[in-house]
Amino acid sequence: MKALIQRVSEARVSIAGEVVGEINRGLLVLLGVERRDTQADAEWLVDRLLRYRIFPDEAGKMNLGLQETRGGLLVVSQFTLAADTRKGLRPGFSTAADPATGELLYNHFLQHARQLHDPVASGRFGADMQVGLINDGPVTFLLESPLTSV
Repeated sequence: MKALIQRVSEARVSIAGEVVGEINRGLLVLLGVERRDTQADAEWLVDRLLRYRIFPDEAGKMNLGLQETRGGLLVVSQFTLAADTRKGLRPGFSTAADPATGELLYNHFLQHARQLHDPVASGRFGADMQVGLINDGPVTFLLESPLTSV
């Protein structure tokens, strides 16, 4: 499971011109589910990103996690993050989870995040979405679950 996380001043996701999720200061998470991912991967990744220290403390150092700052979390499914881009000029998607499994794990990720943190907003799995953000820094990291990435 892969999560491209961006520290944002604000972010929103829209579908057909309607805002379906938005946050102020916090993290935008683009989530890619891979074929071998499990619920344990989702839970591990949520736990990690909530505690990942990428927000500045009073001295300006990246020392605080999302839970400490009480920032928002916006999660958007991102099928293309699971692409295999190592060969050729066209991405391959054999490593991506099938849509049913991807949706189940995306929803489990959201459920676990909502049990541990507030506020949590989201896009809609499989929808054609438009994502707008103001990247704060810019600060962007790729987190991957170690449980099935071997």
